[in-house]
Amino acid sequence: MREVFVPKSSTELWDMWGSYPNAQVYAGGTDFLVQLRNRKRDASVIICMERLEAFKGVQQQQNMIRIGACTTLSHVLKEPVIRKHIPVLATAIRRLGSPLIRNMATIGGNICTASPAGDTLPPLYILDAVLEICSEQGIRHIALKDFIHGPGQTALMKNEILSCINVKIPQEYQIHHFEKVGKRKAMTCSVASLAGLLKLDHKGVIKGVRLAWGAVGPRVLMSEKVERSLKGMQLSAESLENAVQQGTEIFSPIDDIRASADYRRKIAGNLMRRLVRHVQPDAGYQIRPDTRIRQPENI
Repeated sequence: MREVFVPKSSTELWDMWGSYPNAQVYAGGTDFLVQLRNRKRDASVIICMERLEAFKGVQQQQNMIRIGACTTLSHVLKEPVIRKHIPVLATAIRRLGSPLIRNMATIGGNICTASPAGDTLPPLYILDAVLEICSEQGIRHIALKDFIHGPGQTALMKNEILSCINVKIPQEYQIHHFEKVGKRKAMTCSVASLAGLLKLDHKGVIKGVRLAWGAVGPRVLMSEKVERSLKGMQLSAESLENAVQQGTEIFSPIDDIRASADYRRKIAGNLMRRLVRHVQPDAGYQIRPDTRIRQPENI
């Protein structure tokens, strides 16, 4: 028989956790509850965070966006500030699961699951997200890239929770891009994914670039070498092909039930090659000096 507690404040949370130090804590439960049902995880005491309003919501504070860790993915997706300023994250969330899953799943849970295929992770990596970690003793901050150590492994210590995600608005980048490949067109885990931010001048020369791949290594992968190889180059099939050759050495995918390592490696390269088609759909695309952030479609 399991005991389930649902605190309504952080004070109640710490009191309950103090009384039951081995309790399992969750927010949306889309992964946790499935693991319990399949007996891949055991918990005699559970603390559900779904009523902790202090850890929910999206706020813009000057050039920063704060996202509460218990905010559902549907809520994040609907926020105008997300769609306006960080559409790369909105696009990734739109591709994540079904509406029912997004109504339950939280952005904090997607991060703390630390799955290499987590769809919100590549966008948050290129956005240099900083996490706020909360405990009864106080608050600490850590960069997302330092928080995730490997599949299912994070920097959370005992009786700590992720309380919010802080993202600086990337005003210098006009193009936000996210694409993933799965076994189906929708409601599927990523076989490989790519998130990108691009800054182009009026001639299409790359002045700034951030790229992150998901599901092709134990963690999200980024490469300064690849980004350096693109800076100052015309965005073209040739420049991207060169970057693909630079990047293949960083990919370290695994074989699993969704795809082989070789297939994942190939897809990761193809996602980069396809980037030029998304940015230049008519092959004659010229970015104007007044170009604004390219918004995701059909949100």
